[in-house]
Amino acid sequence: MADIGTTKRVVITGMGIVCPLGNEVEDFWQAVLAGKSGVAGTTIFDASTFPTTFDAEVKDYDYREFTSKPELHKDSDRGSAFVIGATAQACRQAGIDLETDEPSDGIDRRRMGIYLGAGEGSVDNDVFFSSLVQAWDVEKNEMDWAKWAEAAIGRMNPMYELEQEPNMPAAHIAVLTRARGPARSCLTACAASTQAVGEAMMLIRRGDADVMIAGGAHSMIHPLGLTGFNRLTALSTRNDSPETASRPFTASRDGFVLGEGAAVLILESLASAKRRGVPILAEVIGYGSSSDAFRVTDMHEEGRGAIQAMTAAMADAGISYREVDYINTHGTSTAENDLIETKAIRAVFKDRAKEVPASSVKSMLGHLIGAAGAAELITCVLAIRDNIVPPTINLNDPDPNLDLDYVPNRARELPVNVAMNESFGFGGQNNVVIIKRCEGD
Repeated sequence: MADIGTTKRVVITGMGIVCPLGNEVEDFWQAVLAGKSGVAGTTIFDASTFPTTFDAEVKDYDYREFTSKPELHKDSDRGSAFVIGATAQACRQAGIDLETDEPSDGIDRRRMGIYLGAGEGSVDNDVFFSSLVQAWDVEKNEMDWAKWAEAAIGRMNPMYELEQEPNMPAAHIAVLTRARGPARSCLTACAASTQAVGEAMMLIRRGDADVMIAGGAHSMIHPLGLTGFNRLTALSTRNDSPETASRPFTASRDGFVLGEGAAVLILESLASAKRRGVPILAEVIGYGSSSDAFRVTDMHEEGRGAIQAMTAAMADAGISYREVDYINTHGTSTAENDLIETKAIRAVFKDRAKEVPASSVKSMLGHLIGAAGAAELITCVLAIRDNIVPPTINLNDPDPNLDLDYVPNRARELPVNVAMNESFGFGGQNNVVIIKRCEGD
């Protein structure tokens, strides 16, 4: 456990989100509490012949509304574009000046860093694939790279290729905010943004930064992304009813729904927040991380990695399982994840396992991949603020083997002082963050 007397306390002072349920935090939260689904037919490209013809897309979004210098972010990948809006919102709430070399917010930009969980961006698909077709030598059954150069060079936008790099969303944040402190990215699949928040907290604790912009951004809604997950049989194929396709913890669950978006939280030392006089939304008190060391596609059958991460987060926070009021589960709606996550919660929470509300907002959001954990952590902050926990929608046929309190279909009012957020990623990555209501000095 971290000695709270010798380390810096870390608080949350701002939040922003761009996601399938809304492009502002309050819009998102009201949709969650109402149990709305952000899932519908795919519109980004023609997916009519794919096994899955639906997803959870960001709608009605224009990053130019969030910056006075849109030319600095032109040709952004979708993930990078989303994170501009999420960051601008979070900074606004935290009282951080944007796009100025002489900020009046009391933050030394050399002490403000970035930690983002993000994935690879999408390529310039139309030019890339048309060039492949033109350069394929049918007779030799191989690529003619001379023809490729002729077909592609001069046509492909170099910025699109640069935007494939997973650090590009963090780079856009730096341009937007003038943050000059540590700038880091992690690419740990579905656990990435929870890892980013946890490690950003650690940077502040040990004095490497006063403020960290942390979260995630991702979009894999493109032909390659959809093909890959379909080939893994990880996606729901409930094409007749997209809005009910994400149904964690049900007997009829058949896979997750691919989503996209960005979520950002401003983490700050308690001393910095008090000095600046900004409202504190919650305190980050624990972080645990582990690897399953099992398989690259499957969780360990008994959830050993998840158990280890949850246990480590509680030890770091200096609390017991009896003090957790709400669990925001990873809850993907796949047969494997929901069963193993339930086993892990049973093992960690023992006699309280069936008492602690444990819901999945992926039932509404879909799976935001690299942005999922941060988006779900925002729901934890709001649950603490409003003393209400979000539901797991579409839970109409409970799996008899899954016996926890998944908050079926309706949000529930109850006291929430401590919340745990869980994220588990391909490759056996497990990350857990614990937050609490911030009280006292």
